[in-house]
This record gives sequence, C-alpha cells and structure tokens, in this order.
Amino acid sequence: VRVVIIEVLSVSRRQPTWLSNVTTEYARRLVGHINLRFKHVPPGQAGTSTEERLKEESKRLTKQLKPNTHTVVLDRRGKEYDSGALSAQLAHWRANFDRVALIIGGPDGLEASFCDNAAGRWSLSELTFPHLVVQIIVAEQIYRAWSILEGHPYHRA
Repeated sequence: VRVVIIEVLSVSRRQPTWLSNVTTEYARRLVGHINLRFKHVPPGQAGTSTEERLKEESKRLTKQLKPNTHTVVLDRRGKEYDSGALSAQLAHWRANFDRVALIIGGPDGLEASFCDNAAGRWSLSELTFPHLVVQIIVAEQIYRAWSILEGHPYHRA
C-alpha cells in the first residue's frame, strides 16, 4: 500500500505548542503508512465583512492545494462516519489518491463556493467545536481508522 499524504489545512492562527505536540504524536504513529501533516492558513483580515473574509480565506486555502489533491471540507452538513465507515473511507483514499486535503474553516466557516468545489464533506458532529479541538479529533480519527485497517489493537469495537 502506498503512503498517502493527508494534509489538514486549518483557517486559524498559529497553533499552540500543546496542540502541535498532540497532532505530531498521531502523525508520528502513522509514519510509513500515512503522511499526516497540519498547516495553518491565516484568517481573513479583521474589520472586513464576513463575505470578504471568507473569500480571502478561500483564496489562501486554494493556494495551498497542490494539483490533483482530493479535497474534503469539514462541514456539519457533511457525511457522518462511524469508526468502521471512516476506516473504509481511509482505505478508499489510500487506494485512489496520492494526496488528500482535509479543510477546517475559520470562525465563520468556509465560503459556500469553496465547499461546493470540494470532492466531499465530512461532518464530525452537529455540534460546533473549537478549531483546536477539531484538529485533535481529526488526527485521532485518522489514526483510529488506520488502526482498524491494520488490525491494530488501538480500536476496541
């Protein structure tokens, strides 16, 4: 199985060290199987309208996407997965794409057209979570999905 790059792009300010420590630990556990990376895209300029900020953030996100990247936005209106279904989704990504981008919007979400152009939408919950928490959840869930695929004892159904 080839090593897929999964890049988590978050519209947020630079992450605190404690968050980097957590996400780096999950990424370290996946070395050789999945190249899990986290990047931060600065939020739109304060003092501008929500529409202008979302447009600016969309442009910044788009600049970060490499050609042929399978893009999935995190959106509460997206598809919810249980752990088994997410592991099947991860298997699909690994088999079909060299690069997957998981996009976490800023405080105002993501521009509608950006979401419409994404290949998929993933909902973690109907709840709204802080961006820092979303990054941890995504890292842990990717690790859990991988552990199911590999028969690793981390996941206990």
